[in-house]
Amino acid sequence: MQVTESAVRGKGSAAVDARRIDVRFRDVSERVHQVSWFEAAQDAVFERCPSVRPFPVRYGRRVAPGWWWSSTTGRLVAYGSGVMRTRLMLLDRDPAVVALACRPVELVWNEGGRVVGHAPQLMARLKDGSGLLVDCVGCGGPSARLAERARVVAAAAEAVGWGYRLAGPPDPVLVANVRWLAGYRHPRYAAGPRTPALLEVFASPRPAVEAVCELGDPVAVWPVVFHALWSGVLRVRLDEPLHERAVVSVARQEAEAA
Repeated sequence: MQVTESAVRGKGSAAVDARRIDVRFRDVSERVHQVSWFEAAQDAVFERCPSVRPFPVRYGRRVAPGWWWSSTTGRLVAYGSGVMRTRLMLLDRDPAVVALACRPVELVWNEGGRVVGHAPQLMARLKDGSGLLVDCVGCGGPSARLAERARVVAAAAEAVGWGYRLAGPPDPVLVANVRWLAGYRHPRYAAGPRTPALLEVFASPRPAVEAVCELGDPVAVWPVVFHALWSGVLRVRLDEPLHERAVVSVARQEAEAA
């Protein structure tokens, strides 16, 4: 996967009994359910559930709750903040991800005689059928409260074959590049009948603008190239600012298939 943050593993993870943890979620009719996490994680389709908690509008904030159209699923996904939207965008481009949701579940457990709940900000369903739970944290890392809850959530996820990540701020250059490509993520920009020519012209790494001019009218071709870069048909370095002479080539999996 492209999400590379380390999994959370606290010293006390082994002491967490996932069978004593419940999961709370809402179904498509908005009814709230609370059942055993250990059992529900095996077959519940959490990625289709609405957010277990509403996303509040906080006046004065630059980013309000909104919707992200996912090219992975072809559906809108609600998000609650700018950092959630950015992480959604990055996960939407990840080839290991097949479905996305924001805060669809809340894990609930008893701690010292009191009920504690934590709703991870994001959930991704992976190709192998497992899930990934994600919480976004700032440059300073997680708060003590989140770190302790993350330890329990990580153990609960591991017990059912899932993953859990505390995702720090991504590289701003990467974010800027992927945000640009995301503008061309819709299938209407796909190469279609131009695919063979696209793969041929980028068979060897070369500056993008040279290949684009060979393929035809740049106004029509650039969106096709950007979509191919978003979808992974073509590849380019995303840790450097994109520009017209950025070196682009066919992605390895496409080259091997050819």
